[in-house]
Amino acid sequence: MQKSATLLKFLIPSFIGIFMFLFPLNIDGEMTIPVAFLAGLINDTLGAGTIVLIVVIIICLSAILTIVFSWIHKPESETLNSLFSVNPVWTIIRLFGAIFAVMAYLTLGPEAINSDVTGGMLLNDLLPTLLTVFLFAGLLLPLLLNYGLLEFIGAIFSKVMRPLFTLPGRSTVDNLASWVGDGTVGVLLTSKQYEDGYYSEREASVIATTFSVVSITFSIVVLEMIGLMNYFGWFYFTIIVAGIIAALIMPRIPPLSMIKDNYFDEAESLDETIPKGYNPFSWGYQTALNRAEKADDVSGFLKEGLKTIGEMWFAVLPIVMAIGTLGTILAEYTPLFTWIGAPFVPILELMGIPEAAAASETLFIGFTDMFLPSILIEGVSSDMTRFIIGALSITQLIYLSEVGGVILGSKIPVGIGKLLIIFLLRTAITLPVITVIAQFIF
Repeated sequence: MQKSATLLKFLIPSFIGIFMFLFPLNIDGEMTIPVAFLAGLINDTLGAGTIVLIVVIIICLSAILTIVFSWIHKPESETLNSLFSVNPVWTIIRLFGAIFAVMAYLTLGPEAINSDVTGGMLLNDLLPTLLTVFLFAGLLLPLLLNYGLLEFIGAIFSKVMRPLFTLPGRSTVDNLASWVGDGTVGVLLTSKQYEDGYYSEREASVIATTFSVVSITFSIVVLEMIGLMNYFGWFYFTIIVAGIIAALIMPRIPPLSMIKDNYFDEAESLDETIPKGYNPFSWGYQTALNRAEKADDVSGFLKEGLKTIGEMWFAVLPIVMAIGTLGTILAEYTPLFTWIGAPFVPILELMGIPEAAAASETLFIGFTDMFLPSILIEGVSSDMTRFIIGALSITQLIYLSEVGGVILGSKIPVGIGKLLIIFLLRTAITLPVITVIAQFIF
């Protein structure tokens, strides 16, 4: 009886999670997924003005509480400490996020900050979508992460991780946490595993910079921004294919291949062999049941979901506002990215990408923030070009406003120089793959 209850505790949340995040729906002739539909429903119900005001309040609260809890009073609450006690760099970024949000909301200061192609566009178009998507994604992500689904899949794929990606099988859980959940979650999990001696320097660096892809949630946001939500299936398939090809190549070439297999505090790697009497499927089933049995009840589920929402709202929204505004100012008011991208126009034309000049301007701006390429490509008429740039912005993976910043703030031994090189290599590897698939689709 106990085993049946545990099995249901594994199956029911996992299937609900799969439905909410992966199941395509056709609503009024448009393809979407349940999480995106619920987010849109909230936006429509509350109205644009209310949602934008909520965003401004959240970003300003984030800045105020960060200053208080980072510099004035150390919070006793672990939750408050994790949300608002940050280093000086992130404090300044959150403060600038609040300043830009207020200036854009009240149309104050230079036009370069509050115009409808820079800060005003981020505040009025992008952040309201992020706010509501984060609400449902944060609340429901534990369904995928905490009830045994990742353990089950991880054990099944443990035999392929080492030969394919030069990684231990246990890294599958980290990788899936990124792909299914969120890239920052994957980075934090990887950093903790590295500090605990489960991964070497090389393994931790490979996982963080190769598999910490933004989640399905962010992919939905990108698709909505470029107006191609009806291509969700093809879009995510393309990201998976390009991401896997990059994951096969990146660990085998510098700089990742040159990082040593040293362990944190001279720890030794652990044996991951499947116990005698089990096969990958049966061991995955057993570990999934063990995870489900220890999983939180409804109150614990809600508590973790609310904590995740808080992390997304108070940490991510101000960073996107600050870095995004600065990036769009560079893109819209300086010729920097035109100059950088210009030499690549003939290459893009040779690859058959329409409106190659516009596409070239977005190739490298993604290092600053993942959303900027999709923002800048919105005005392009070619569906194929918008599809390619949207997918590329996700497979480039290293963007300083979130995943890159978390990696730099962790103990994983990858500095900003290596991050830039990895970003460029991922661009060179995934762009041709995405383009070839896009040629078949369009």
